[in-house]
Amino acid sequence: MTKQHLIIFAHPNGTQSFNKALLDKVLDASRQAGVQTQVRDLYRLNFNPVLSLEEMQATYQGIVPAQIKQEQQFIQQADFITLIYTIWWMGFPAILKGYLDRVLSHGFAYKTENGISTGLLSDKKMQHFITLGSDEESYQEKGWDKALDVCLVNGLFNFCGITDIQHQLFGKLYAISHEQRQAMLEEAAKKTFANLTAL
Repeated sequence: MTKQHLIIFAHPNGTQSFNKALLDKVLDASRQAGVQTQVRDLYRLNFNPVLSLEEMQATYQGIVPAQIKQEQQFIQQADFITLIYTIWWMGFPAILKGYLDRVLSHGFAYKTENGISTGLLSDKKMQHFITLGSDEESYQEKGWDKALDVCLVNGLFNFCGITDIQHQLFGKLYAISHEQRQAMLEEAAKKTFANLTAL
């Protein structure tokens, strides 16, 4: 059976940004690996990130909006998930945060019984490609890289059962050379190809 690769892309400049170049490289690597690939470009989809009280309450009754159910199906079908996004104010872009709020819902991404929560997505593997305005060294010196890992990468997705997660930071993009950017893109492509061929 052909392996399934889901790419979730969250950057407002979906035509000329470094994030878009990352997306293109990841797609190329995915094609080379011969896996079936689905891209969810959240800005192009104009995804509504707001989780309403009504939706949250309905979710606990097993009632899920059709749009959210479709996104859950993409995740359910995926063997490997790639997230491509930028960090703003120490967190996900709002559209990605809202996507995760709405899609990783109770009964789909996790369940709670007798006060104990269990992740339901343990058959997935994942990688994150994350762009920064700052440089990686500053993040490491201040411990922000560890906070990012503990909270947004492993913290969140481990709770949903995903434990095989890699993440790569790409920083100070405005101050580096074209050659350095190309090297970063090639690194992302190589990691993606290696991860997909290892499935």
